[in-house]
Amino acid sequence: MEKKDINTREDLALLVDSFYIKIRKDETLGPIFNNAITDWDKHLNHLTTFWESSLFFSRKLEHKYIGNPLEVHAKVDKENNNSITELHFGIWLNYWMQTIDELFLGEVADNAKRRARKMGSFMYLKIFEARANK
Repeated sequence: MEKKDINTREDLALLVDSFYIKIRKDETLGPIFNNAITDWDKHLNHLTTFWESSLFFSRKLEHKYIGNPLEVHAKVDKENNNSITELHFGIWLNYWMQTIDELFLGEVADNAKRRARKMGSFMYLKIFEARANK
């Protein structure tokens, strides 16, 4: 299969679905995600919308992301006894990069990697701050 860039919502759905298959099976991340998410179809659609809004923000989109990922991740950390570390984010990022590289090639794919790297760092810092503000 010749790789192409990420161009459509369908491309993002393929990326998100393929990525979370790996996450759900991972021995470190799987238990956290599988305990936190009760409706995977809804969650995958929501995350597809998140990435669509993040990567295609200059387009007129049918779906708009609504949510507060920082709040959600701080809550999940709390539910897991504040045990989420940079290791978790590193594993998450490695799967994200790997999945993009398996499926896509191009400018938007590269942007998806950069945004994930920045988001992971920012999210971890915000979780750490939330612990301090208890």
